[in-house]
Amino acid sequence: MRSWQLPPAVAFGLVLLVAPAAARWYGAHDGKAGRFDYFVLSLSWSPEHCAGEDARADEPQCNASRPYGFVVHGLWPQSQDGSRDSCAAGGRLDRSIVDGMLDIMPSPSLVRHEWKTHGACSGMPPADYFAKVRAARARVHIPEAYQDPRRARYVDAKEVRTEFSQANPDFERGGFAVICRQRHLREVRVCLDKDLRPRPCGRGVHDQCRGEVAVRPLR
Repeated sequence: MRSWQLPPAVAFGLVLLVAPAAARWYGAHDGKAGRFDYFVLSLSWSPEHCAGEDARADEPQCNASRPYGFVVHGLWPQSQDGSRDSCAAGGRLDRSIVDGMLDIMPSPSLVRHEWKTHGACSGMPPADYFAKVRAARARVHIPEAYQDPRRARYVDAKEVRTEFSQANPDFERGGFAVICRQRHLREVRVCLDKDLRPRPCGRGVHDQCRGEVAVRPLR
């Protein structure tokens, strides 16, 4: 009995038809998906976000009975040369994935935005990527001073990084970067390798605060 095979030219054509569909869902149109050096976990200080002009009153993050401290802004594929991958992905996230992230990313629009602009660059399916996001967040211990502050704090920018280093002694001091909006703490960025092990931040991920930093209290 003769086996049946597609002619090579036809088989190659079918691959070309199928491959773009996978790229649209799991990664970037330009083939960058999965090509990065490490991850940056961005932890946003929620009180500062909610005090900004870009915050919406109807956001669950800013209009909730539970006050939020640090929340996950994103897990960003990062290149050693300092560039941060941003990818446009087609498709739509399953609602169960979005709902499942709201305890650490309390904004459905943020979850969707982070997948479309950064998660798609990971080369992973959405469920695997967001499992990675959750695992990365669990990797970092928030210093006690930021767990439930009821009054504004004023600290030197270097002290914020020191507090995170002390709360996470297995991290290198160069694995954290403190970001401000004017003189207010906005976020802390944490550098992790692809297996979520601590590593120093590469070029382009560095402190963006100087001198005294104001830390808004939880609402």
